Amino acid sequence: MLTTLVLIPFVGALVTAVMPARPKLWAFGFAIATLIAGLVTMFTAPDTDVVWMEPLGVHWALEMDGFGKLMVLLTVVLVPLVMVAAVKDHDKRWYAWALALEAFALLTFLAADLFVFYIAFEATLIPAYFMIGQHGGPNRAKAALKFLMFQLGGGLVLLGALIGFFVVSSEAGAPSYLISDLARLDIGTTAERWIFVAMFIAFAVKAPLFPVHTWLADTTEQATTPTSVLLVCVLDKIGTFGMIRLCLGLVPEASAWATPVVIVLALISIVYGAVLAIGQDDLLRLIGLTSLSHFGLITLGIFAATREGLVGAILYMVNHGVATAAMFLIAGFLIARKGTASISSMQGLEKATPVLAGTFLIAGLATAGLPGLSQFVSEIMVLISAFDYHWLVGVIAVTAIVLAAIYVLWAYQRIFTGPAQLSRRPVRDLDRREVGVLVPLLVALFFFGFVPGPLISAAQPVVAPLVDVIQAGE
Repeated sequence: MLTTLVLIPFVGALVTAVMPARPKLWAFGFAIATLIAGLVTMFTAPDTDVVWMEPLGVHWALEMDGFGKLMVLLTVVLVPLVMVAAVKDHDKRWYAWALALEAFALLTFLAADLFVFYIAFEATLIPAYFMIGQHGGPNRAKAALKFLMFQLGGGLVLLGALIGFFVVSSEAGAPSYLISDLARLDIGTTAERWIFVAMFIAFAVKAPLFPVHTWLADTTEQATTPTSVLLVCVLDKIGTFGMIRLCLGLVPEASAWATPVVIVLALISIVYGAVLAIGQDDLLRLIGLTSLSHFGLITLGIFAATREGLVGAILYMVNHGVATAAMFLIAGFLIARKGTASISSMQGLEKATPVLAGTFLIAGLATAGLPGLSQFVSEIMVLISAFDYHWLVGVIAVTAIVLAAIYVLWAYQRIFTGPAQLSRRPVRDLDRREVGVLVPLLVALFFFGFVPGPLISAAQPVVAPLVDVIQAGE
């Protein structure tokens, strides 16, 4: 059943690419089928484990624990929504690549074999590269190439970790890439640290984290907003997913050894990303850079390695995906009306577009961690873990809240308040299709703000053994 969940969007991508009539409708149908399959497998799907390449110890092994369920749910919900948002200005190639990206992202979240994870990790680059390069701004080809080079570099060092695990598991008796087998290996300290460094660099590029984040703003500026949703809200989650599943899960002692350096990088990302966002005039770059700050908070929660921190980080991944997707889509609707992403070219839109202004404010305040909206609970849990780690780390991390309020409210003020600019054509408010895209996301922001229990219950069973292993190794 889990294999079927991966195959549905993959087959859908092939069908969409060759279908001569109504390819977008076919793509949407496969996205809905994937959504239904994803919901069903959360309750009924057994694990899959079939020997694939015996000499290398590779298994076609898939499993779905609570963490995987949350990532799968985020993915299968966002894809049909962005397809509806993209219907007017994207061709069938984009829809086919979107389904391919969904298939490979689901495979990374379900993989119980490191080799399978690596294949999917690298394969995500192909649809992402073409989605950036074929649709977007005038410099999209350059942005796509920069994205590809950074990601390929990260994948190359991850390959080094893969080879390291093969050598160590072979010396232990038989090669194996099953993550459950690798977690039981007795790896020497030096080898474990090198493996950690390789994996962390790969995941820091993907996440992204300072200083390997520079592809982020260029990509979000040049890509279309539906593409940015899939890149930032789904694809980038593979980075922090790998930090938890593979860094903490397979090399916990090396993770504890590297924690001080990682915490510093996370704090720089938090502050640097937020400060850069405040100074942006391009709305898409602004949203992209807020994610640099948010991924810093997620990484901080992961490596503080407390129960609150890890649960908060997992919740943050889900809530960031929902809130930032709403921000990107609203920005896309806004840019479609004004013909520019320049904030200084927008002013006084509040009266003409009250619904658009209201949704922008709600999504923005969600990203800023306003109480009552989903990101608040996860942010508080991460900040508690930061203060547990060291009071100074907590103090610096708290600045994220202040800076987030500044870049959200200042952007709102510049775009929606003040006298309206003279325009040859009136700016219309959101239509029914656009409202239909945003309503599920806004409902999720409020629901998980007041009822975070289901997310916490899904994350806790995954977190408890990780914390025990890390604390035993310290």
